Amino acid sequence: MNRIKRYLPLAILLAAIALIFGMGWNRYLSLDTLREHGTAFQALADEHYLLTLLALMLLFALLTASVVPGVVFITVTAGYLFGPWVGGVATAFAATIGALAVYYVGRTALGESLRRRAAADTGLLSKVCEGVDRNTFWYVLVARLVVSVPFHLINVAAGVMSAPLRPYMIATFIGLLPAHIIYCWIGSGLNEILVRDPDPDLQSLFAEFMWPLLGVAFLSMLLPLGLKLVQNRRGRHGADAA
Repeated sequence: MNRIKRYLPLAILLAAIALIFGMGWNRYLSLDTLREHGTAFQALADEHYLLTLLALMLLFALLTASVVPGVVFITVTAGYLFGPWVGGVATAFAATIGALAVYYVGRTALGESLRRRAAADTGLLSKVCEGVDRNTFWYVLVARLVVSVPFHLINVAAGVMSAPLRPYMIATFIGLLPAHIIYCWIGSGLNEILVRDPDPDLQSLFAEFMWPLLGVAFLSMLLPLGLKLVQNRRGRHGADAA
């Protein structure tokens, strides 16, 4: 019975991945889907606002948990349908729930073996596990803000180290929120662009959304550096006070 409980989260996750790829649903995670069905999605959201929002959040959480690439297009779709603020908050919350599912896989089925590997290794997994264990909230927050850091590596590492759930979830939500709002801002502007040009090229899209994309780059590089400097300064002040 204990073994079933241990491996059940992993079995569910693998079944979800197999279903998504087996049915070919991952092919719909593209701009083409929004281009072809955007008008129908908008009509559905206008008629059933709350139901459509909840369905999108559920889909986002499932896709996040199943480690399927291309989930960013769901974020863009959320902005297209609900605007940057509602879409950004909704998808950040859904992504947090999806991350929690992977956290439990790391804590149950993979925990023991990965914990031994992290203890004997000096690579990235070991460093991430050490950082999560040392200061869960701060490390996860910075890692989420750096959008180039592997998303699920943080989830697995937090599960392996049995990180406290509350700081892990709060840091995940807060850290994801800025990038999600930016991507939803991009999505909210797609409606007008697709009306003008049903088949925009990448160059025109980049020109239109240069500032939001620069915002993502800022989150990825400069903001974590600033937070690290603040953390180091606080550490020095604490040492001086002691």
